[in-house]
Amino acid sequence: MIPLRDINPTRRRPLVTWALMAILTAVWAYQALSGEDLIGAWGMIPAELTEVGGAAAYLRIVTSMFIHAGWWHLLGNVWFLHVFGDNVEDELGRGPFLAFYLASGLAAAATHVAIAPEAPLPLVGASGAIAGVLGAYLVLHPRARVVALVIVFFAELPAWIFLFVWFGLQLAFAFSSLGTESTGGGVAFFAHVGGFVTGVLMMLALRRSKAEDERQPDDRIEPLGPAPR
Repeated sequence: MIPLRDINPTRRRPLVTWALMAILTAVWAYQALSGEDLIGAWGMIPAELTEVGGAAAYLRIVTSMFIHAGWWHLLGNVWFLHVFGDNVEDELGRGPFLAFYLASGLAAAATHVAIAPEAPLPLVGASGAIAGVLGAYLVLHPRARVVALVIVFFAELPAWIFLFVWFGLQLAFAFSSLGTESTGGGVAFFAHVGGFVTGVLMMLALRRSKAEDERQPDDRIEPLGPAPR
C-alpha cells in the first residue's frame, strides 16, 4: 500500500517536516553528484558500534539517519514523511517534533543493533525515524482518512487500518529476515518495528502527561468568596 494523502488539515505550516525533507534530498543529491561514499563514511555499522565503540561510531547513529542507498529509498521515506509528518508536527510543535523524530530514529537504530550486533554492513536511511512518526500518527489521529493505492485500486481508509497493515507487514518481513540480519543484508525491518513501537509509546506517554497536567488545579488562581477570618 502506498499512501497518497491524508484528509487531515493542519493549523500551521510544517516547517520542520519540510526542512527534514529538504535535508534528506540535499544529502542524497550531494552523494549522487559528488560520488562520495557517504554510506561507508557515515552509515552506522553495528559490529563497529558493539566491538569498537568510540565517539565516531556513536555519531554515525545520527548521521546514518540522513543518508539513503538510492532514489527509491529516498523517495519512499520523503513521501511518507510528507503525508504523515505535518499532523504530528502540528500537534507536538516544531522543536518537540524534531526531538521526537530523532529519538525515534535512535530507538530504531538501537533495535537493529540489538537484533544484529555483529552485522558488518552500514545501516542508513530515515525509515526508523519516520516509522516513529507513523506510530505517533496512529495514536493522535486513528480515524483520519488516508487515500492509498492498494495494489491497483485507490481506497480511502481510516488511518488505523492503513498503519496496522503497514506495521503488520514490517513485523512479518522482520521475522522472515532473521536469517539475514546478522550479515547486514536486505532491509532493516526490525529498525522499522522499533521506531514505530517507540513512536506509539512516546506519544502515549506524552498524552498521558498532558492529561495529568490539565487535571491538576492551578494554585495561582485565588478562590472566590470572602477571605477567612
